[in-house]
Amino acid sequence: MYNLDDTIVAVSSPASEQRVIVRVAGPRTLDEVARIFRPAIPKEGNSVTIGSVTVEADLQMDAKLYLFLSPHSYTGDTLAEIHIYTNPAVVEALIGLLLGRRLRMAGPGEFTARAYLNGKIDLAQAEAVAKIVASSNQLQLAAAEKLLAGRLSEATAKAGSSLMDCLSLIEAGIDFSGEDIEFIKRPEAIARLNEIKTELEQLLAGSISYESVIDLPSVGIVGTSNAGKSSLLNKLLGQTRSIVSARNKTTRDVLTGLLTMAHGKCVLFDCAGLMLQPDNILDQLAQAAAIEAVQNSSAVVFCVDISKPDWSEDTAVKKLVGSKILIPVATKSDLLSKEVLAKRLAELNKLFVTEFLPTSVKTGTGVQQLRSTIDGKLIELAVGSAHCTAHGSRLTANVSGVALTARHKQAVTEAIENVSEAIDELKAGNDEVAAMLLRAAYQSISDIGHQHIDEQVLDGIFSSFCIGK
Repeated sequence: MYNLDDTIVAVSSPASEQRVIVRVAGPRTLDEVARIFRPAIPKEGNSVTIGSVTVEADLQMDAKLYLFLSPHSYTGDTLAEIHIYTNPAVVEALIGLLLGRRLRMAGPGEFTARAYLNGKIDLAQAEAVAKIVASSNQLQLAAAEKLLAGRLSEATAKAGSSLMDCLSLIEAGIDFSGEDIEFIKRPEAIARLNEIKTELEQLLAGSISYESVIDLPSVGIVGTSNAGKSSLLNKLLGQTRSIVSARNKTTRDVLTGLLTMAHGKCVLFDCAGLMLQPDNILDQLAQAAAIEAVQNSSAVVFCVDISKPDWSEDTAVKKLVGSKILIPVATKSDLLSKEVLAKRLAELNKLFVTEFLPTSVKTGTGVQQLRSTIDGKLIELAVGSAHCTAHGSRLTANVSGVALTARHKQAVTEAIENVSEAIDELKAGNDEVAAMLLRAAYQSISDIGHQHIDEQVLDGIFSSFCIGK
């Protein structure tokens, strides 16, 4: 699988950056880098050296060398990073030079795999590295950083230690069952296991699910026909995505666009105006598509034309939206004077028993606030029971739990099930079966960090990395 005796090389910087980082790790790192870098490389202690790299006799370039001697490196091997500013052709020539000297191109995630195999990080932290690299918004990044911080490993290590202590006492009792020695009374063992089970359940309940913030959430703009939905979609997206007309029913299909906010992105969609009695088959199909889209959405921007004389249709249509996270918006506020707008807004708020945000796509009133409101609602939805506050473009998540991936959640769930069954077996006097179940629970907990992971699981985890990480 992974040969730690090989010296590996890869570009570890994004292709979009001007600065290129060529990473080398393994037992021959010092010798091979010393051949191409000047001045001489310090042989003791980690160092940063400014100099040049020679790719060919007539091709030299300025470079900075970061050297980390084993075991004081990210991977645990001797590791070097050559930082240069150059073009892809020169980088390719440099990599080719190193590969020609019997270095091997690193596989996906192999540098992080070495960090795991050399005991620098545990498996949960290795997965966190992949999540950080793949993060496309601050919520994903915050969850991944919690994984990397090792809080999950600390929590499961504590539970695993408690499990093993209890298991050892139960098994000692089994070994000496023929003698008048009692290492732990059954009620005490059951009480301890109930405590462990509660801790694991709290870990599961209080966690952030990383997978819950991976897929882009969808937000629908809904309301009656001609409520200003299409205009609002275009304004939020900054482009003409939907046809705008004074005529009713100009939107038949579900139209989508990508909305970028301070802390992430969402799919924003506009659909046909909702109505209680569709007039024809086209209206029925448009209505069905709109309702299906709303049902699958994460949140709904509910538009009401504040300039309308009567809102009875809007109150009826709101019931079709259901219990989705609702962001009430009063559209076309520019059509009313300041005094009339304030009066009508108060009436609207009273009728729907909620606070509407007055907006105007013509003047831009309320549009930026609406974008921030959508951002905030999606943050609340993503972190669940966690408490988040947004400061400018910086997201601060005050989370009491830890971040779990699907693999972690499955492991914790299996451990809870096994502990619960072990408690039942102890109550029935079946100590041997209880011990077997507790061993299975301990195995599940241990698998989160690194113990007894088979190669197939490791391959699955590190294959998701990019090369150079």
